[in-house]
Amino acid sequence: MSARHWAVVGLLLTALAWAGNALIARASAGTLPPISLSFWRWTLALLLLLPFTIRGLWQYRGLLLDNGLRVVVLAALSISSYNTLLYQAAQSTSAINLTLVGTGLPVTAFFWSIVLLRQWPARATIAGASLGLCGLLLILTGGQPTRLLGLHFNDGDLIMLVAVLSWGLYTVLLQRWVMPVPGLVLMAAMLLCGVPLLVPFFLWELMHRGSMPITWEAAGAVGYTAVFASLVAYVAWNNGVKVLGPATASLFSYLVPAFTALLGIMLLGEQLHWYHLAGGALTFTGLLVATRWR
Repeated sequence: MSARHWAVVGLLLTALAWAGNALIARASAGTLPPISLSFWRWTLALLLLLPFTIRGLWQYRGLLLDNGLRVVVLAALSISSYNTLLYQAAQSTSAINLTLVGTGLPVTAFFWSIVLLRQWPARATIAGASLGLCGLLLILTGGQPTRLLGLHFNDGDLIMLVAVLSWGLYTVLLQRWVMPVPGLVLMAAMLLCGVPLLVPFFLWELMHRGSMPITWEAAGAVGYTAVFASLVAYVAWNNGVKVLGPATASLFSYLVPAFTALLGIMLLGEQLHWYHLAGGALTFTGLLVATRWR
């Protein structure tokens, strides 16, 4: 398979991993402190990754130090901000609102690409984004678009909007600030910068909300998010952005709610309806158009 094919496969795995992350965010709302979940998730990811990358960090230390400010900014936008804000938003808004605001990711990637890269999205990307959005709205509304008129937005939705803007900027800067460093080594460097940035907020939450409960559910949430939603997904996402570009890679975020619905059917016994199939088909068609149409 070509590098482009591997990038697509990696982005599919990323969407699947983040669908599981969305389920955990919904299930843990009100029981697991959001900043603590984010902090322990990334701390565990760092501890797991460091033994395999410490030699690479030393080998590329000069290049990483020369780009130190860029690494810190990328870490702050992704590791320290995005998921922490997502977990925080899940405390005070509905799952459908979270997902609807999350649909703005391709739009923010388009915006930052125009502003920072002077790149307008290709017609194939715009066409794919339109098809994917239609499929996503079909799933979210259960085949009844009038449901959108009854939605109410609150502070949690504003937090999620900031998270989407942060991730869109990270995605575009990742392509603009290309560093000839292996993906796992760059990931480890970002973790070394991002985890300390979370410490003040973690301590503040510890003082005001208490520590995370020591339960099997909490351990499972931290373990899954550290391995799959962090290490696997971030490395695959970064490679997808590098190969396909930020505008096309961001379209794969449309698969997150589709996969979330699929996991709900498989794991939670939810019913399969026609709009799941139709919406999923539209979303996949949009991605096919965006990634293969010349």
